[in-house]
Amino acid sequence: MEDYRHGGFTLPGEAGYEQLTLELAEKWGADVIRDSDGTKLSPEIVKAGYRIYSTICIIREHNAFATAHPDTQQQCFLSSDAVTAAGDMVEIEPLAGYFEEQFQLNDTPEALAYWQVWDRTAGAEVPRDRWTYADGRITVRGCAPWHRYTASFLCWRIWEEINMYNHTTNHWTSEHLRQLDPRHPLAWAYLKDWLEKWCVENPQTNVIRLTSLFYNFVWIFGSDLRRRTRFVDWGSYDFTVSPAALDEFKKEYGYRLTAEDFIHQGLLQATHRPPTAHKRDYMDFIQRFVAAKARELVEIIHRHGKQAYVFYDDSWVGMEPYGKYFSSIGFDGLIKCVFSGFECRLCAGADVPVHELRFHPYLFPVGLGGLPTFMEGGHPEKDAMDYWLHVRRALARQCVDRIGLGGYLHLTQGFPAFTEAITRMGVQFRQLRALHAKGKPAALNIRVGVLHTWGSLRSWTLSGHFHETDGNILIHINEALSGLPVEVRFLSFEDVKAGALGEIDVLINAGRMGDAWSGGDAWRDPALAAEVTRFVHEGGSLIGAGEPTAAPGGDTVFALAHVLGVEMDDGRYACHMPWETQPETAPFAVPADALADKPGIRLTDPDTKVLDQGCAGPRLTLHEFGKGKAVYLSGFQYSPAAARMLLELLLYLTGKDAAEAGVCEDPRVEVAWFPASATLVMMNNAEAPVDAVVRCPAGERRVQLAPLEMQFCALEK
Repeated sequence: MEDYRHGGFTLPGEAGYEQLTLELAEKWGADVIRDSDGTKLSPEIVKAGYRIYSTICIIREHNAFATAHPDTQQQCFLSSDAVTAAGDMVEIEPLAGYFEEQFQLNDTPEALAYWQVWDRTAGAEVPRDRWTYADGRITVRGCAPWHRYTASFLCWRIWEEINMYNHTTNHWTSEHLRQLDPRHPLAWAYLKDWLEKWCVENPQTNVIRLTSLFYNFVWIFGSDLRRRTRFVDWGSYDFTVSPAALDEFKKEYGYRLTAEDFIHQGLLQATHRPPTAHKRDYMDFIQRFVAAKARELVEIIHRHGKQAYVFYDDSWVGMEPYGKYFSSIGFDGLIKCVFSGFECRLCAGADVPVHELRFHPYLFPVGLGGLPTFMEGGHPEKDAMDYWLHVRRALARQCVDRIGLGGYLHLTQGFPAFTEAITRMGVQFRQLRALHAKGKPAALNIRVGVLHTWGSLRSWTLSGHFHETDGNILIHINEALSGLPVEVRFLSFEDVKAGALGEIDVLINAGRMGDAWSGGDAWRDPALAAEVTRFVHEGGSLIGAGEPTAAPGGDTVFALAHVLGVEMDDGRYACHMPWETQPETAPFAVPADALADKPGIRLTDPDTKVLDQGCAGPRLTLHEFGKGKAVYLSGFQYSPAAARMLLELLLYLTGKDAAEAGVCEDPRVEVAWFPASATLVMMNNAEAPVDAVVRCPAGERRVQLAPLEMQFCALEK
């Protein structure tokens, strides 16, 4: 009989809490002990017989070097808040409103060459001879009265953002850590030498856990606590900039980038916006640089007989796990912190030997939202279970090799319900891992393509965790898909034009008008619209959600309104009477909270069926187009019931039977069937017991599940 109590678990240890560390290592079945930021492992822990991970953030904790060589620190472009001219002159304080402990103006001649001043009202750059800079202030002359002016400038980032977050969240009083830029030759030589010495001085370490690489995701703090975070984007490249990088880019690409290429009218080049051609070039430029430098670090680590794992979050920018250069780095493992199912799938599908998840909640007094976790008023066991409900359904479809925790282990004292919850999750994870090792779960022969600007580069993600992109429709669809028994691919618009729809049964496009997910101006390309039209007309299916295929400037707002059977009124139809809707009963259950009331949706065709009607108009429609079908969803909010609705919709569009992969008659229960082991995995997502019938290729079976229970049921082969 297999033992599911040990293995595949990474425990955060802590010097001074040796007994607790070893007790929990045994209870949770750990085979690895790691350190966390701000903690150390004592000799007693190191010599206890466990493999040891050591956490390194290669670009920080070098304050002495950064102080001696301040020009080796990292930089970024920022834009001042707009100042309105009351006369022919304005003065701009560039850093007004920004967190003074995070930024410092870079007014060196090399940096000033890239500064810009803009008349935002006119949309024109102010000529260089009309503005001057002195003593931290920009003076602009020859202004047009009542126009708004901004300055775009380079600044040093003088506090590494993750250390900054940890300080401000946990009230640390230790030294603020700075960050080095590996593009600076002096910094790179120092960092390689530092890593060589570290490997020699730490023979006990088996795995170096790189807390990502060089450039952090963009996290810009403000001076006002009412808006502490001014901007955050987990996929942005804005923190990779320096005059050296821009000069090198010009040499390689033959044209010069400007501050405005990054500032983008003050909006920055957020991942949710379709990229310019310049941004695509710059991203590829940075990705190649990061991969080349990371490969050098991995070679050092391997030369010392250690393995190199990388933490996907924090300073991961340029290290796109689904990008062209990631596999060339040679990492031995990828670690991903997870709140959700789509993050599990992102990790599980990456091209590395070992995939590991770091569970939440993190062992901090408060969570990312600022609410109590491991302190009075906190319920970490409930937080852990909430996340596990998302994670386990994804792991049932595609498993990983390891799980673990991070943070300060001593905080678990006084929270026995949490330690018991993690024990159960560890056992269930190992059971899932063992099933996957014997054979894949059964899946439906349904091939789903998710279509957006980034395509496979941003497989299973948008820009951040579930809580940061919660209002985006597509992230909710991704979350639902992460636990469904279907094949999922992520396609770009270029993929579609190159013929990728030949390998797809159902195409999904979801987002807001003009964003990277819906596609924006990409839909102005007649070739794209024609190819998707052909796909549906010849028998494919299209699901559009929110404002799909929306691009201003065409004869319709939705470029594929004729396929979808619905259109969005942006004001142009004020004098055009809409078709009267006659709601029909949907062939599957439609949860009331899964969709959204969206004003302005109108039918383009009297044959478009309205399957759900809200206060503002149609919320779910079906339109037959040629041999295919198109479905419109006014929104999509993830819940277990919404995920079941999406599954039923996919089944309806393709004519498949859910029993081929396993299904429960009660939609609150999700099922995975492992034919090689003749085992049913059943997950009750309800906080109530369920007594229901499950169907799978082995037949029907009545099951009873306790609230939130995950049950493994071996059937006779």
